[in-house]
Amino acid sequence: MKRLLLASTLLAATAAFALPAAAQDCNVTVGVVMELTGPAGAYGQAGAKSVEMAFRDFNEASGADGCKISTDTRDSQSQGTVAVDQATQLVNIKKVPVIIGGIISPISIPILTSVTAPAGVVQVSPASSSPTLTALARDGKTNGVFFRTITSDALQGTAAAKYAIDQGLKKLAIIHVNNDFGVNMVKEFSAAFEKLGGTITSTTPYNEKQASYSSEASAAMAGEPEGLYLVSYPVDGATIARAWISGGGAAKFLLNDGMNAQEFIDAVGAQYLNEAYGTSSGTSKTASTEYFYGNYEAFSDGIKPDAPAADRSYDAGAIVALAIAKAGSGDAAAIKAAIPQVVAADGEPIHAGKDEFAKALGLIKEGKPIKYEGVIGPVSFDQYGDITGPFRLWQIKDGAVTTIGEMSAAEVDKVKAELTK
Repeated sequence: MKRLLLASTLLAATAAFALPAAAQDCNVTVGVVMELTGPAGAYGQAGAKSVEMAFRDFNEASGADGCKISTDTRDSQSQGTVAVDQATQLVNIKKVPVIIGGIISPISIPILTSVTAPAGVVQVSPASSSPTLTALARDGKTNGVFFRTITSDALQGTAAAKYAIDQGLKKLAIIHVNNDFGVNMVKEFSAAFEKLGGTITSTTPYNEKQASYSSEASAAMAGEPEGLYLVSYPVDGATIARAWISGGGAAKFLLNDGMNAQEFIDAVGAQYLNEAYGTSSGTSKTASTEYFYGNYEAFSDGIKPDAPAADRSYDAGAIVALAIAKAGSGDAAAIKAAIPQVVAADGEPIHAGKDEFAKALGLIKEGKPIKYEGVIGPVSFDQYGDITGPFRLWQIKDGAVTTIGEMSAAEVDKVKAELTK
């Protein structure tokens, strides 16, 4: 009897010990490396808040006894070397299985090649659009760990070219940030723009964080362009636009997605931007879109829900959280395998917010497939971690960004196909 009691006691003690351990498997710290300061600081601040909001919603849905996700957020300072250092600390010291970030491609690429891919740690970028990321995956250099919730510039450059021609911007100078993002965007845009009948009078790269860009603006005015295609970030972009205008450049602009920022408009002056047009990776509205736009500004202490990278950063956080729940642990390989499963084509549609995440957790517990339909629309990843989606066509008018149209991924593909004939 004593042996039986002793065995029962040991079994009970083992069970009591095992329960917290099992619960602890689901309590995961996710690394967040974003550009909280520097030229892309506006993007990172919005993105970090969105990830926090997604994790708050998930944790509230999970309840007291469910999985809990916390963040360790680091500032890349918009510098690749700083980003790599911060990501290395998160992976090697904090042992995070996932990093969300960076926002811009010159941050995401070195994190991927130097840290996450070698370590087998999942990386999800909300806004890095460089085609280089697809090429790295195609060449087998990402270990399959990279995903992004934004379309590639290989598509956006074509969409921007078509939009420019449609708006009568047919003779443009180009000034672009001299990094992977800027070079690739201009490459894709230029090829499409010229085939569509446009003329590029000059292409001028610039280095970031200069006090003045007067020389770049002056160089870009050669050839009497009718306007400027400016591929930049809000802070430097505003300095360049002011130099362009003060030097006599026409107040007609084509802008990349990141220039859709109130900071840029206020710094340049709304009166100079009434003929400023731009493209952004767009959205296909879902219930998630309505939820996010109705709740984000209050959560973020005043950041607008249409701030660059805000919407797709929530989706990055939501997909990571659901994948962790699906994996049932903080194992990086299991989370990587789970990401496509939480956006499964045959899954039950799930949207943003506490109640929807609670529904998702119930389905996961029952072993049923789910399909997260995000703020940016239904999401699915190809073999390279890329998504496809529509492009938003916008114009700045009276100091506000106004959507004036949309170009579907199919329409962009059609334009690209016609240009290669």
